[in-house]
Amino acid sequence: MTATYTMRVITDFAAAHALRDYPGDCARVHGHNWKVEVEVRASALNDIGMGMDFKDIKAATKAVIGGLDHRHLNEIPPFDAINPTAENIAAYLYRELGTRLNSEVVRVHQVTLWETERACVSYSEDNPVEKVS
Repeated sequence: MTATYTMRVITDFAAAHALRDYPGDCARVHGHNWKVEVEVRASALNDIGMGMDFKDIKAATKAVIGGLDHRHLNEIPPFDAINPTAENIAAYLYRELGTRLNSEVVRVHQVTLWETERACVSYSEDNPVEKVS
């Protein structure tokens, strides 16, 4: 049986967006205090018994969301071209974090993005992100 270790960190950022072609109030500019849950899985532990240091997951997450924090998402790539829905933001975070965190034994497994305390979306991919050298 293969062991799997799952590490999860939670952080947040504030940003505004407007949903293009949305038939309702969310088509207007509005903001959220987004909560981000990042789940990373490891198939082995390092020399000191960690799958991945929480500090490293937090740092990578903060670096990625730093480009979104206190911004109007519709004005920054890739959301100047794609609709800044919670689904698209979660996928963006997943892929960006994969380029920073994935290795031979560690993979970003899932990103959950909370738009409100009662509404969230989770994104993952069946095929693992390719390792970045």
